[in-house]
Amino acid sequence: MYPGESHIRGGGRRWIFPEKWLWLPEGSRGIGRATSIMLAQSGARVAVNFTHNGPALCHVVSSIREAGGEALEMQADVRNPDDVRQLVEAVVDRWGRLDILVNNAGMSIAMKPIADMTWDEFAQKLNDEMKAAFVLTQAATGVMKTQKYGRLLYVASGLAKHPAPKMAAHGSAKAALVQFARYVAQEYGPYGITANVISPGLVRTEATAFQPREHLAHVASMTPLGHVAEPGDVARAIVMLLGDHASFLTGVCVPVNGGMAMD
Repeated sequence: MYPGESHIRGGGRRWIFPEKWLWLPEGSRGIGRATSIMLAQSGARVAVNFTHNGPALCHVVSSIREAGGEALEMQADVRNPDDVRQLVEAVVDRWGRLDILVNNAGMSIAMKPIADMTWDEFAQKLNDEMKAAFVLTQAATGVMKTQKYGRLLYVASGLAKHPAPKMAAHGSAKAALVQFARYVAQEYGPYGITANVISPGLVRTEATAFQPREHLAHVASMTPLGHVAEPGDVARAIVMLLGDHASFLTGVCVPVNGGMAMD
C-alpha cells in the first residue's frame, strides 16, 4: 500500500488497463504496477492486461484483491483486433461498462543510430506502437460513445520532444502517439470522451536498470526536484488526469520529469 492508504474503496468507475509488454515495464512491474495499484486505491475496478510475466501480474492482482479491491487479470496482444475486442467484451460483461482506458502498451525497439538502422527496424516500432493505440482506441470508444462518457490516457515519453542518442525509433513513435491523441480528443470530445497524454522522463524501473549509476546521478543533479522519477511519480500524474478535477482537459500532453525539461 502507499502511505496513508489502509484499504481500497470498492465500487466506483470501471477501468481497463493494458500493460506494457516486451522490453518495457509491464502492468505487473514499474509504471504499470504502480498505476494499477493506485487506480484500485482510488476506487476503480481494474482489469490488467499482460502478454508475458504472468506470475508477477497475478501478484499485483492478488495484492489488490487482498486489500479489498476488485481486479481482473487478462491476456491479449493489444495489436490484435480480435484479442482487444474480447478483452473489452470481458470487462463489460463483468462490470457493465468501460469508463477508462490507459494505453500503456509498449513495443520492442531497435536502439541504434539512424545510420545503422534498417527501415524495417524503424518501421516496426512505429507500426506496433500506433497499431496498439489505434486498435485499443477503436474498441474502447465503441463502448464509451454509447455511455456518453470516457477517459483515454496514453503513455508517451519525453523522447517524443527531446531526442537522445540511439532512440530515434522510440521517440518518433511516441511523437506520433502524442499527435494521435490530439486527433482522438477532437473527434470524440462531443461524446463526453477526453484523451490526454502523460510524457515521462527517465524513470527508475526494471527497464532502466541497465543505466550506469553515474548516469542516474547526473540526471538527478540536472533535475530541479533533485531525483530520478520513481514509478509512483508517474502513476500519480496518470490518476490525476483521469480524475473528475481534470474533466475539462483534453488533447494535452503533460511532462512528468521533475522539471528536467520545462515545455
